[in-house]
Amino acid sequence: MVCQMQNTGCVLFMDRHITALKVQKKNPNRINLYLDGEFAFGISRIVAAWLKVGQALSEERIKSLQQEDAQEVAYQNALRLISYRPHSVHEVQNKLQENGFDESVIQSVIVRLGESGLVEDKSFAQAWIENRTVFRPRSRRLMAIELRQKGVPDEVVQNALADAVDDETLAFQSAILFARRLKKLEWQDFRKKLSAYLLRRGFSFDTVAPIVRRVWDEKQQEAGNAAQIDNEDE
Repeated sequence: MVCQMQNTGCVLFMDRHITALKVQKKNPNRINLYLDGEFAFGISRIVAAWLKVGQALSEERIKSLQQEDAQEVAYQNALRLISYRPHSVHEVQNKLQENGFDESVIQSVIVRLGESGLVEDKSFAQAWIENRTVFRPRSRRLMAIELRQKGVPDEVVQNALADAVDDETLAFQSAILFARRLKKLEWQDFRKKLSAYLLRRGFSFDTVAPIVRRVWDEKQQEAGNAAQIDNEDE
C-alpha cells in the first residue's frame, strides 16, 4: 500500500498482483500481463523476463514497466530502421517521432544506440561519402548538402569531407561510369549530355569541361587501339 499526495490529500494505492503472463498469439516477443485476474497491458518479453505470477506490483513499478516497455519498443523500432541502411541521429529521431514515441523515450533510445556505436553521425557521414564516392560519385559540395539535409551537424560534415577525394577525381569517376551509355554518340552530343550530367552532380563548369574532353579522348584512343588490333588479326 502506498500513499501518494494529491490535491485532495493522501490517496492510497494498493499493490496489485500478477495473476497471469501469457505470450501474445500474434507476436511471441510480447507478453500480456494480467493483474488481479484482469488483463492490464502488453509488454516486451525482455521487460517481462523478471516477472512471475504472484508477484506484487506497486503503481510506481507498473508505471516503470510501461516506461521500460516503451523504450524497448522504440529501440527495436530503431534497430529495424537502421537494418536497411545507416541513418543519422536526426533521421532516427524523426522516424521515432512519426511513430508517436515521447521525447524522453526517443532520447533514451538515441543514447543507447550511440553507446553501442549503432547510430553516430561521424561514422554515418564517413560511410555516406565513401558509398557516394564508389557507387554514385558527385561533388563534395553536393555531398555536404545531402548530409546537412539528413541533419548531420556542419562540423561533422566538414571533418568527414576533409579526407574525401578532390572534385576532379570524383568528376572523372562519375564521367567514366556515365560515358558507358554514350558510346555511339558523336563529339557534340557526347559533350552536351556528359556535361549536363556532371553539372547535375554538382560539379562546376571549370571542372566539367576538361573532364569531358579527357574522357572523350580516352574513348577515342580505346576505339583506335581496338581497330588497330582488328586490322592486325585480318
